[in-house]
Amino acid sequence: MKRLNDFFEKELWEIDVKSLSRFRAFLVRTLRLLYVAVLEFSEGQLVLRAMSLVYTTLLALVPLLAVSFSVLKAFGVHNQVEPFLYNFLAPLGPKGNEVTQKIIGFVENMKVGVLGSIGLAMLVYTVISLIQKIEDAFNYIWRIKRPRTFVRRFSDYMSVILIGPVLIFSAIGITASIMSTTVMQKVLSVEPFGTAVYIAGKVVPYIFVCAAFTFVYIFVPNTKVRFKSALVGGLFAGVLWETTGWVFASFVVSIYSGFAILIMFMIWLYLSWLILLVGAEVSFHHQYPQFLTVKNEALILSNRLKEKLTFMIMFLIGYNYYHNSSPWRLNSLIDCLRLPVEPVQDMLVLLGEQGFILETADDPPAYLPARDIEKIKLKDLLGSVRTAGEDSCSIEERFHSVSEVDQVMKRVDKAIGAALGEETLKALVLSRKEGIKEP
Repeated sequence: MKRLNDFFEKELWEIDVKSLSRFRAFLVRTLRLLYVAVLEFSEGQLVLRAMSLVYTTLLALVPLLAVSFSVLKAFGVHNQVEPFLYNFLAPLGPKGNEVTQKIIGFVENMKVGVLGSIGLAMLVYTVISLIQKIEDAFNYIWRIKRPRTFVRRFSDYMSVILIGPVLIFSAIGITASIMSTTVMQKVLSVEPFGTAVYIAGKVVPYIFVCAAFTFVYIFVPNTKVRFKSALVGGLFAGVLWETTGWVFASFVVSIYSGFAILIMFMIWLYLSWLILLVGAEVSFHHQYPQFLTVKNEALILSNRLKEKLTFMIMFLIGYNYYHNSSPWRLNSLIDCLRLPVEPVQDMLVLLGEQGFILETADDPPAYLPARDIEKIKLKDLLGSVRTAGEDSCSIEERFHSVSEVDQVMKRVDKAIGAALGEETLKALVLSRKEGIKEP
């Protein structure tokens, strides 16, 4: 165990991936990805958020199904809700059918049309709060501090609630109709088509689940998630979810068969949410492999790197503004700087608070200089990041001072001022001869 522990904590991270073959490099990256995902899980934040989502789901499940059921009924595909819900609860074994019947009974007894305006508003609010809670959990994983705007949140959430179920259940209904036709039945009676369809029937559930997870990883976080990274997380979470369902149905249900149905239902909900969040962690670390390390401290920038990041961001924003190019957005800055979301987002917030940049009203916003770049001095930029947070509590006034140390600090400040002089952001921008291509 000690040898194994030393390998995962030290030796695995000392391997030079560039010197390995493509297959071995893939194995090393995969092991690193899985190990970091396990570390994130062991820290407890994902566990707490999964438990929070279980509680919210219990409150919003019936209203969510009621809204979806009403929409699906208008399109004539509402009969697919029950088998879909039963498939989700299949790991509960025979109890799954009982839970499904009770939930469907609650949904059918809820008359959306007679709720009234206040009741309908509360119903929609309950459903939206569930999706918002999911987005908050994903934004935490992706280090996103800015949620969607209210308008975008309302439009995106309602499109998922209203259009999503129609597309999903319509596809399920069309597939079932095609498979039940006489022509298809004759084709299935001919080998090897029958065997191929049988094998496909075993594989298709995995494909559908992985596709659903991939869609969630692309849509829910308030940032740009690359399809490949979302697919990796979707495949990991989808296979893990199906496998966990089989284990749950085989062992857990038999152990807890004497307990109440609600307890098993909550356990399965908890495992499902936890798998979804772990898959999101895998997607995040796949998209930013350069920060895939055994220690979280790698994401913390030193003061020198913060100063460099300040100049980099202002240079990029000022350059595009001066040359009338498309303004930079958070996602494009992240791709260009090859940094994760958190440090870039923090620096943009700081520069905005210091009055150096402005956000446009777009969603997502673009960034522009707050004033003429000829009036933005480099020494002021450097000073803004060096003194960030000092004004909030005036700590220097209460800081014990020694004259010798004060003299050193004054010499440092004077040296910085002499080195940068009156040089402006415009001069820095004009020093660049070739253009900058946005990733």
